[in-house]
Amino acid sequence: MGDLRTEKLLSVSEPWLQFSIRHNLLNEDKKMLSELKSEALRDKRIRAYLKGVSDFHGILVSNHKAPDLPINQLLFLLDNGFNTEITEIENAVKQIMSHKDKFGVYKSKTNIPKHYGGKGEDVFGWCLCDAPLLLRALLLAKIDYREHVKQGVDHLTTLINEQGFPCSVSEEHGSFRGPGRKGDCCPFATLSMLNLYAEIDEYRKSDVAKRGIDAILSLWENSLERHPYMFYTGTDFRKLKAPAMWYDIVSVTDCLSKFECARKDTRFCEMIEIIKSKQDPDGLFIPESVYQKCKDWDFGQKKTVSPYLSFLCIRLLSRLE
Repeated sequence: MGDLRTEKLLSVSEPWLQFSIRHNLLNEDKKMLSELKSEALRDKRIRAYLKGVSDFHGILVSNHKAPDLPINQLLFLLDNGFNTEITEIENAVKQIMSHKDKFGVYKSKTNIPKHYGGKGEDVFGWCLCDAPLLLRALLLAKIDYREHVKQGVDHLTTLINEQGFPCSVSEEHGSFRGPGRKGDCCPFATLSMLNLYAEIDEYRKSDVAKRGIDAILSLWENSLERHPYMFYTGTDFRKLKAPAMWYDIVSVTDCLSKFECARKDTRFCEMIEIIKSKQDPDGLFIPESVYQKCKDWDFGQKKTVSPYLSFLCIRLLSRLE
């Protein structure tokens, strides 16, 4: 089923996704995929994303649920096999690295109004729902971990509490906190830290990673009672959606499937069974929810199979085989 499923997926995929499939699922040498990569880079949507990341701090970070946010575009490109050999990605990485605090945490440009505890002006600072994304992007871009990433990861790790990772911000953002209780776990910040840990050998099997995993799975287990920071794990959460950049069943299982201890957890397995139940006879998937700004992509509709959503689901399921 696996080989036939991948063959079917390749047959319905555009060049940019074929490149990603051959690199990520089939582990083909990227040097042998140069022609396919060149064709992928001619795709107008890939070009638009590259243009978006080239002015990395040109858009204020206000909502991580936006697919056109440069960090989301950059993670999409890096995850699909495009790297710093491409000028726009190299420039984006340099721009990220040009704003780092004394704790080794990289900063984004944000404007938090005074009535929410901020300064009411454009400033560089970090939030725990944003900083892990920047650190992860650097790792995916093959930036040296010990020299440029570890200090920031170690600092962010100290912020965990009994519930998971809370809503935390740098001093530039004053007393700002999201819409929740101070001690509550922020599901997206916790998921972002786990996605970061998944890229780091010394953290992947750590106790702090296990605590974060349990925090996310506890929210699933208690989905009717617990909705910290207005993150729900109900009907909308269970709809298949791409890209995996927010807090939904595909994003959560894609992250947790990278951790061996999570794969054996019955709560995780419950989510996996929901995803499996939605595949078609070819093992492919149709989106059940979409981001309106993705309407030009195959995952921006709910009527037919989405090769990219299918790729995400097949990849996470393949980690369990």
